[in-house]
Amino acid sequence: MNRIKTKGYGKGAKSVMLLAHGAGAPMDSPFMEQLSDALDRQGIATVRFEFPYMVRRREDGRKRPPDRMPVLLDSFRAEVARVRDEVSEDCLMLVGGKSMGGRVASMLASEHAPGIAGVICYGYPFHPPGKPDRWRIDHFSTVGCPMMIVQGTRDPFGKLEEVAAQGEMPGLSRLCWLDGGNHDFQTPAKHPGSQATLIEQAAGETGRFVQELLAGSELC
Repeated sequence: MNRIKTKGYGKGAKSVMLLAHGAGAPMDSPFMEQLSDALDRQGIATVRFEFPYMVRRREDGRKRPPDRMPVLLDSFRAEVARVRDEVSEDCLMLVGGKSMGGRVASMLASEHAPGIAGVICYGYPFHPPGKPDRWRIDHFSTVGCPMMIVQGTRDPFGKLEEVAAQGEMPGLSRLCWLDGGNHDFQTPAKHPGSQATLIEQAAGETGRFVQELLAGSELC
């Protein structure tokens, strides 16, 4: 199993997202499954893949740290080219991912990689937990296409008040907050929402973003 595609993926798709996993969980984690299904209901086909270190983990069952960024970028770049060959020329091509996967997608877009129309990050790792002095946003200003981040207000990788204190972030087109969500969009026990409802909300925000792109955005 090297890729997982939703039903809408193929030559007839109007929009496709290449969706990357986070650092610790594979492409078929419950979060990734739920998000992919929710995006498919929004008319956004997805294809998931795994970075080399996760492929090796699937083969031998041994946990290992993520590959270095150049390896991650090369892997993502190869998957973009692969998807481009499989979909129609007028298909809107998006890149995105959960946490680390979204960060890699945004860094790929900062290289102005051809054929990418937008970037969507779910639970962006703005900084390591407990280290708000180490921000990972310097490349945002060079992202060559519209970029959206969907973030839980309780995310230890970037809480609402921490991100707000940074002020405007050049290159970030839209920032959507999910009330009560943590890094996996899970909510506290007494919160009126649930992880499932926040994932649906994230997919809905993505759907609106993609509709705007389809209405007139150019590829970067």
